[in-house]
Amino acid sequence: MYKIVKIVLAVLGLIGVILWFQLPSSDVPASEAIESGSMNFMFVITYLLMAVAVFFSLVFSLINLFANPKSLKKSLLVIGGFLLVVAISYGLASGTDVNIEEMANRGISTSEGTIKNIGMGLNVFFILVIIAVGAMIWGGLRKMTN
Repeated sequence: MYKIVKIVLAVLGLIGVILWFQLPSSDVPASEAIESGSMNFMFVITYLLMAVAVFFSLVFSLINLFANPKSLKKSLLVIGGFLLVVAISYGLASGTDVNIEEMANRGISTSEGTIKNIGMGLNVFFILVIIAVGAMIWGGLRKMTN
């Protein structure tokens, strides 16, 4: 299996090198360069490799997660905590932080729901930053006192 993977990766690397030399030169306009077949095929190879990497990462992570009940419980608690942070952030977001009419005058069509979702995302970010900084401070204080 390992030898097969190495051979496939070597072939894909060789195809990538060949496609690299077939890319359009820098004096070709970007609109034409994007339509290049070699560039499109390089993107296909990239997406394929990314999909394979994501698939195997998820599979092996889930296998390891379900193999140990303690880690499954801890993971479920972390996911639950994250969902709690998202719910609190959604509750804190008002959706009226930005004047919708002024945004429309600038050519940006938006709604109160979109503004509320953006506010929720910002609140999630800030709460998670506060939790991370607090955890670092707490860990540092515990090390200093021990």
